[in-house]
Amino acid sequence: MNIRRSVAFLFVAVAIVAAAGCTASAATPVKTSAVTLPRSYRFAPVSIEVPAGTTVTWTNADNFTHSVALTGTSDVHVMKPGETASIAFDQPGTYAYICTFHTQNMKGTVTVVP
Repeated sequence: MNIRRSVAFLFVAVAIVAAAGCTASAATPVKTSAVTLPRSYRFAPVSIEVPAGTTVTWTNADNFTHSVALTGTSDVHVMKPGETASIAFDQPGTYAYICTFHTQNMKGTVTVVP
């Protein structure tokens, strides 16, 4: 019984450490103005950082239609496979965005610095 508990504890501990590592890397913004939607219902990179005045371009490299919409706005940019969408960011701040078709999986942020 003690061996089973030890193995179960070890398994849970490894899963927690792995999840923590994934969260930390996703939260670190990448300095780029290009985001790809690869074949896996996600944005890559998830978090980006750009200077104010930058236009960010999302490219749909998936086989399905996706979208980009800044959270709290009604401006939705729909992209069929192979299409792009662009949004200009003039004011510093952190902007969350989603794919309106796959809100549970596809979320990201743009951090705009002065």
